[in-house]
Amino acid sequence: MGTREKVEAVLTRARRRTAGLTDCLDDSDLVAQHSPLMSPLVWDLAHIGNQEELWLVRDVGGREPVRSDIDELYDAFKHSRRSRPSLPLLNPAEARHYVRAVRDKAWDVLDSSTFRGRPLEEHGFAFGMIAQHEQQHAETMLATHQLRSGAPVLTAEPAPRVGVPVTEKEIIIPAGTFTMGASDDPWALDNERPAHSVYVPSFEIDAVPVTNGRYLEFMDDGGYCRPELWSERGWAHRCEAALEAPQFWESDGRGAWWRRVFGVPEPLHPQEPVVHVCFFEAEAFARWDGKRLPTEAEWEKAARWDPTTGRSRRFPWGDSDPDDSSANLGQRFLGPAVVGAYPSGASPLGVHQLVGDVWEWTSSPFEPYPGFTAFPYREYSEVFYGGDYRVLRGGSFGTDPVACRGTFRNWDHPIRRQIFSGFRCARDISGDER
Repeated sequence: MGTREKVEAVLTRARRRTAGLTDCLDDSDLVAQHSPLMSPLVWDLAHIGNQEELWLVRDVGGREPVRSDIDELYDAFKHSRRSRPSLPLLNPAEARHYVRAVRDKAWDVLDSSTFRGRPLEEHGFAFGMIAQHEQQHAETMLATHQLRSGAPVLTAEPAPRVGVPVTEKEIIIPAGTFTMGASDDPWALDNERPAHSVYVPSFEIDAVPVTNGRYLEFMDDGGYCRPELWSERGWAHRCEAALEAPQFWESDGRGAWWRRVFGVPEPLHPQEPVVHVCFFEAEAFARWDGKRLPTEAEWEKAARWDPTTGRSRRFPWGDSDPDDSSANLGQRFLGPAVVGAYPSGASPLGVHQLVGDVWEWTSSPFEPYPGFTAFPYREYSEVFYGGDYRVLRGGSFGTDPVACRGTFRNWDHPIRRQIFSGFRCARDISGDER
């Protein structure tokens, strides 16, 4: 597939998903704020169009603005999510008209693009950036749907409930240097760059993400009542927020747990990866299990390093893009698949489901790589470095393949759990285990 065809495909797929997440709701649901953590969905819709206008229509295309008067309204850094409902936003009909008008101009820009010239235009980077931006907002909108009350509006096939047995519980990753990050991937974002060598001591990492069944064992062993398992800050948050279980879990009072999934209560499946846990919960579980969370470098080495060739792959299974057999991505389902459901997506050393299903918390703060350069604007990554964030890796069932690869970095505050977040554990290994 050539660059033009690829761009057309990813932009079309992103817009189809955006429409699916907004057309299913009436206007009152679109303008409502379903959580102070999230924007009204109508804001996300017009913001998607505004970013496309700024970068594709005006910058790359040099075209006349569609609506320059609304730039400030949809600048994410000028208005907090909590404050956005009070802004004079476009109404749903106006927002839909706006994004259609912008897309029509973007198609004209694509038709005339040579994908050469400035770094922003080389290999269609700006188009890839906008497709990733829209899909990232689509995942955010999906999280808003999970927070929304009212009758269910989303439908999908159930995720796979049967997987191959994964006999190894932990996988040894040998000590050594590997290439972390990306320099050659034309659509990699600035925080993934540049590629650089990192030495990682030997360690063990869980072969699969932590499951609901394992997490229930932690809960049954008093995990939420034992301060020694939590960091000082984590315990303070657990008490202040009255955490007793992952978000959206509900007990029937007789020992059985259910999970609310986009408005539908479902029995908890013990072999699905646990989802909607914050960093502090993941950290406490790891300490209870005699382990720790992996560092970002450990996670990426487990996901990308090929011991046979010594090189880093784009994905655990190789360099080819994800397909339906390798990972649970793209909102094909409305939840994680059971562990072992994607054996063809395992890494060369046998680590499963590193991509898709749930974002995985790491212990690493969000910091720049050596030689980082902000591109094409500081507000994508640079302004977040050094803040109160932890890195998440791997993507979730709600992440589109265009916004997911072995080098992709996500980050969020350690208290956040409305995101589709889970984790797996790691541990140091002694000399006689190597």
